[in-house]
Amino acid sequence: MNKDSRIYVAGSSGLVGKAIVNNLTNHEYEEVITTTHSELDLSKPPTFGEFLSVMDLEYVFLAAARVGGIYANNTFPAEFIYQNLSIQTNVIHECYLKKVKKLMFLGSVCIYPLHATVPVKEESLLTGELEDSNQWYAVAKIAGIKMCQAYRRQYGCDFISVMPCNLYGIGDNFHPDNSHVIPGLIRKFVNAKENNLPSVTCWGTGEARREFMYMDDMADACVFLMNNYSDEQIINIGTGVDYTIKELAEIISELTGYEGEIIWDTSKPNGTPKRMLDSTRLLNLGWKPKVSLRDGLAKTIEWYIKNK
Repeated sequence: MNKDSRIYVAGSSGLVGKAIVNNLTNHEYEEVITTTHSELDLSKPPTFGEFLSVMDLEYVFLAAARVGGIYANNTFPAEFIYQNLSIQTNVIHECYLKKVKKLMFLGSVCIYPLHATVPVKEESLLTGELEDSNQWYAVAKIAGIKMCQAYRRQYGCDFISVMPCNLYGIGDNFHPDNSHVIPGLIRKFVNAKENNLPSVTCWGTGEARREFMYMDDMADACVFLMNNYSDEQIINIGTGVDYTIKELAEIISELTGYEGEIIWDTSKPNGTPKRMLDSTRLLNLGWKPKVSLRDGLAKTIEWYIKNK
């Protein structure tokens, strides 16, 4: 991308999209274009196609998606598969029709099989069954990956797909039911601290392991790959370090200043037992994460307390 390239970030109001916009702006890209859902419905073919033509877009980051944690995935499976398929199918196809120079499709770590060998390599895709609780979202994301690969093979489109690990950061979704694990835990512990609650109840056993990346690192990796990667094969974006959910809860408890008891509700699901990516391919290209989990959590907690 040149500094004057016309770049569109789809999903710019979300955690990842907003971080990508900030990264591009900080690196002095001059033509970073964004829209809200009320301004542009990405699931409507004519509307988005006309927008591409009028704006003469060259590069597209497809970060728009319906996202959520275990509860949201279990409660709204139809919305998760329908909305994600609608958005990505339209955006990818219209980018082909309007001859966009390059598109980046953002997938998810949940595309990989439930029992994939950890750390998970890109080649593990479609080698086993998916984790049940988020299969609807995963199937939609896999379809997006395959669509990018198909358009590259048939039409020569420079469409790439990146697979981030679990993400978090400033501006995350802290909804009590629909949030991911980190914002959900931050909300619980901040609330317990402020209301002097004797205990905080967390889902599962706390033994599941996860890899987490701060949003600024994820955005930096995306911009790096848009400039330095062009291949049909998907590429992982991770830190190479994982934690148990119990360890995560203890760190958040400490950073929020909460000193009560942590109770584990083992009647609730753990999700995938282990989920850490093998990001060797990305690291070999010369990119490395900069923000530690503790530092990222501290920034996120501070932001949440000020803005909740």
